[in-house]
Amino acid sequence: MTNGYALRPLMVYWEMTRACDLACQHCRAEAISSRHPDELTTEEGYALLRELVRFGEPLPNLVLTGGDPLKRPDVFDYVSYARGLGFNVAITPSGTTGLTEEKLRRLREAGAWMLALSLDGSTAERHDTLRGVQGSFAQTTQAARWARAAGLPLQVNTLVCAETLEDLPSVYATVSDIGVTQWALFFLIRVGRGVVLREVSPEEAEGVMRWVASMSARSPFRIRTTEAPFYRRVALQQATAARRNGEASSNAADARRAFGVWDGNGVMFVSHIGEIYPAGFLPLVAGHVRRDDPVDVYRESPLFLSLRDPDQWRGKCGLCEYRQVCGGSRARAYAATGDYLGSDPLCSYQPVAPGQSVLSAAEM
Repeated sequence: MTNGYALRPLMVYWEMTRACDLACQHCRAEAISSRHPDELTTEEGYALLRELVRFGEPLPNLVLTGGDPLKRPDVFDYVSYARGLGFNVAITPSGTTGLTEEKLRRLREAGAWMLALSLDGSTAERHDTLRGVQGSFAQTTQAARWARAAGLPLQVNTLVCAETLEDLPSVYATVSDIGVTQWALFFLIRVGRGVVLREVSPEEAEGVMRWVASMSARSPFRIRTTEAPFYRRVALQQATAARRNGEASSNAADARRAFGVWDGNGVMFVSHIGEIYPAGFLPLVAGHVRRDDPVDVYRESPLFLSLRDPDQWRGKCGLCEYRQVCGGSRARAYAATGDYLGSDPLCSYQPVAPGQSVLSAAEM
C-alpha cells in the first residue's frame, strides 16, 4: 500500500497550554487553572512553526488547542505568523467568559481558518454538568453566534459516551440551528479525567455509526468522527449495499475524506511542553521539539513508523479487511490494553476476509 501520509500529516495539533477555566469531566489534558512554567516560550513556538514548514506542500492543517489557547496572550500573533507561513489555522478555545466577541474578531482578522467549540449537551444542565462550570453552555452558544456573524467557519465538537448517548439527536438539532460547517463526534477515550465516564458499548457505537451515516446523506453540514475510525467501514458497507440495490449513496465519498487517517498516520500532536505524540489521546512520547526535528520524528521514529504499518497490528484489527481504510483507534487500544498496536475494543466488527483488503474497492 502506498501511504499518502508517510511524508507529512494531514493535521498537526499544538497544545499551546494546559491552562483553562473549565473543569471538564472528560478532559484528556487534565487542564489546570494557570499556565505551566515549562510551556514552550513564544520564540520556541515560532521556531516550531518554522520547522513544520519543512513538511512541504501541501502543508498540514494546524490546530491550536489546549487547555484554552486563549490563555496565551501571544495566540493572535501565532495565528497571523502561521498564516504567513502558509498554514490553514484552526483554533479550539474554551466556552468561558474569556471568549469574547472582540477576541473572535481578532482571530478572524489574524487569519484563523476555522473555530472549533465544544457542545456536549442540548441543554445548559447537560453541557455544564460535563464542563464543570455553570454558564458554559450559554457562553458557547453565544460565541457560536458571534463566529457566524464574523464570518468565521465553525466546527462543533461533541463527546460521545454513555452519559451523552441519548442526547445526540437533540444536540444535532441544536447544532443545526446554530449553523455550523462541521459537527465532530469525539468518542470517549478513557484517559486523563475521562476515566470517570463510561464508554458506549460496541453495539451502541455501531448504532451511532449507522445513524451518522444516514444523517450525513441529508445533513447541510459534514459530520465526522474522532477516535472512531470504523465509521469509514460502516459508510462503505452502506454504500456497497446501496449500489447493489441500484440506489445512489454519498457515504463512500464521505468515508474517503478521512481515508487511512489515524493516530500517527496523518496526525501529529505537540504538547504544551514540546513532547511529540502520535495523537493527543495517545500519550506516547516519540520526541521533543526542544531537541528533535518534528518532521524527522514524524517520518522516521520507530513509534510513528509502526503506527503506519497495519501489518504490525495485532488481534482482529491486524486481520481486518478494512484495516487500511479504518485503522481502529490506536489510542483506545492503548488505553484499554496497554498495546497501541492491538485491537480497538469499541469496534464490534468481526473480519470476514482475514488478510484481504477492501482498499481497491473503497477507492472506486
